[in-house]
Amino acid sequence: MPKTDMTLDRINDLLARAKKAGADDADAVYVEGTSLSVAQRLGKMEKLERSEGADLGLRVLIGKKQAVVSSSDTSDAALNELVERAVAMAKNAPEDPYCGIADPSELAASFDVDALELCEPGEVSQDKLIEWASACEEAARSVDGITNSEGSEAGWGRHQITLAATNGFANSYAGSGSHISVSVLAGTGTAMERDYDYDSAVFSTDLRDPVEIGKKAAEKTLRRLNPRKVKSTQVPVIYDPRVSSSIVGHLSGAINGSGIARGTSFLLDAMGKEIFAPHINIVDDPHRKRGLRSKPFDAEGVANEKRYLIENGVLKTWILDLRSARQLGLKSTGNASRGAGSLPGPSTTNLYMEPGTISPEDMIKDIKSGLYITEMIGSSVNGVTGDYSRGASGYWIENGELAYPVSEITVAGNLKDMFKSVVPANDLTFKYGTNAPTLRIDGMTLAGQ
Repeated sequence: MPKTDMTLDRINDLLARAKKAGADDADAVYVEGTSLSVAQRLGKMEKLERSEGADLGLRVLIGKKQAVVSSSDTSDAALNELVERAVAMAKNAPEDPYCGIADPSELAASFDVDALELCEPGEVSQDKLIEWASACEEAARSVDGITNSEGSEAGWGRHQITLAATNGFANSYAGSGSHISVSVLAGTGTAMERDYDYDSAVFSTDLRDPVEIGKKAAEKTLRRLNPRKVKSTQVPVIYDPRVSSSIVGHLSGAINGSGIARGTSFLLDAMGKEIFAPHINIVDDPHRKRGLRSKPFDAEGVANEKRYLIENGVLKTWILDLRSARQLGLKSTGNASRGAGSLPGPSTTNLYMEPGTISPEDMIKDIKSGLYITEMIGSSVNGVTGDYSRGASGYWIENGELAYPVSEITVAGNLKDMFKSVVPANDLTFKYGTNAPTLRIDGMTLAGQ
């Protein structure tokens, strides 16, 4: 981590200066981080980067007005200037009847950061990252049929977040992460195809073998060669886990408290209603051990916990920070997120759909004709109506098996209908911040040739 003298005592002193300068309330977030990454292409190193940095964000509130100012300079003179600017901006800001820091009763009072295993001890060396990137690309290029490489990359990082406010909250936590990726090509000329594989984890020891990642990327690339076009039709669609998380992501966008408060969501009147099939459960869990987005408290110091957004198909809660909760006359769900230079806003943490009981293979067995999607391109999703239209490529399903690669397809439907039709397989893995198993959605409209 970068060396810093921004201790909790100094941050609390900053808040005291803000109050002395005229603020009624204030909070401050300090984010410091270190990252190391390497990249190679065709066996030659193309990048070796290390960065260290820190940012301090101060939010001050005067009545129902607020302002945020950030700085990477933490000298006493810079902090005095930060306070002056923030207070002056707040005085001239428009009133916001819903702004404000948390009531002390809403704050996270007790939590076990160590139990979450958010941060791997030590640092992954550049030699280890070079070894991973090299092994990954070599494994991919060693597969017959691979003609070129877009390169491989490996990286590691660690960050520490400190949050303090004039309501008495003052805590911090650290997190880490590592990743490996590779992208290769097969074929020649206009018949060339590319694909990739990737893995990420909080602890580097949880990463898949770089050789396995490389070979998987090569296998996926070769399977995409000579794609065909399909005719416009209506068929069942299977979403590979690489893209199935997007369906869960569309739900989180539709139930985000900011959109609900503005009245701009197609699920505005869906609270307490069955919007998925009865066997569907979707969870947001900020306390998942070694979760990529785990955290012991939210960005406003509010207590957070595992929540079922969808339970037995029924919508149970919005995703709320303090501001959106106040607009809706509700309590924050502990989902505030923010950067050093931004106001808090509602966001999910480790979001996932619980797995079903059927295997992906059995899920496909009864499909006479259908589409298996492995990649999505662009997005045209109307958050107000739920209308859905996205470019896709993948494989055509014939008589229960993947028959041949297909591309240049548009998949369309309405998210309300799609949610009702979702069937999850049993292959959930936690690879991203938002995860879902293989999903089947019947009755999708395809626009092809």
